[in-house]
Amino acid sequence: MSRKRHRPTGEEALATAFAAVDHTPLLDALGVALPDELLRHALTHRSFANENGNLPNNERLEFLGDAVLGLSVANQLYEQYPSRPESDISKMRASIVSRFGLADIAREIHLGEHILLGKGELVTDGREKDSILADTTEALFGAIYLEHGFETARGVILRLFAEKIDRASASNIHRDWKTTLQERVAELKLPMPVYEATSTGPEHDLTFSATVTVNGRVLGSGVGGSKKFAEQESARQAFLLLRENPRAGTA
Repeated sequence: MSRKRHRPTGEEALATAFAAVDHTPLLDALGVALPDELLRHALTHRSFANENGNLPNNERLEFLGDAVLGLSVANQLYEQYPSRPESDISKMRASIVSRFGLADIAREIHLGEHILLGKGELVTDGREKDSILADTTEALFGAIYLEHGFETARGVILRLFAEKIDRASASNIHRDWKTTLQERVAELKLPMPVYEATSTGPEHDLTFSATVTVNGRVLGSGVGGSKKFAEQESARQAFLLLRENPRAGTA
């Protein structure tokens, strides 16, 4: 008589999937400790929960984290930009805490590899989807708030978003500088920009450097916590240079 193969319960599948990844680098990047149960909850996407017996997912934590994030960034903008009107800082906050802003932060801390996803999301590169990265980042903020309180959660958020807040501007925060530069070089009938990027530092805390070359000349450089941010900064510098000196891109 053959024995029936044991089918793991949802809780067993969750425990196995969570234990398969070393979450220490993620906690190091956040700068806080979280108990396994709370961290596991924050990392559990609804796709994994639904495929394993409708386990609790991270959406309630996401709701909480969204509120903590919004207040933390709004207060910092209010204090850091005292001369800006409400209409400006409101736009700045919206962009900083947008799906794309959150996904940038998630990629900087390599969050994707830690998220617990169902098979359907895994085969469609769910770990790289902006929406999933953004929602899980907010869930982590909610978990940090529950474990450590508002001040600690605010400190983590402001450290992670410091670069975006420091560079915030209501006039250019929504601008895609790479597209703006591309349009400018087209106007000047110059070759399309070429970007090169490198990274340094430990895997969980990489610093990216990027340069942009037009017609064989380096016209801009940027440094940031993500490749995208560094390239955007290099494009911004190149655009401003070409705006002031259109001949800067000539060989």
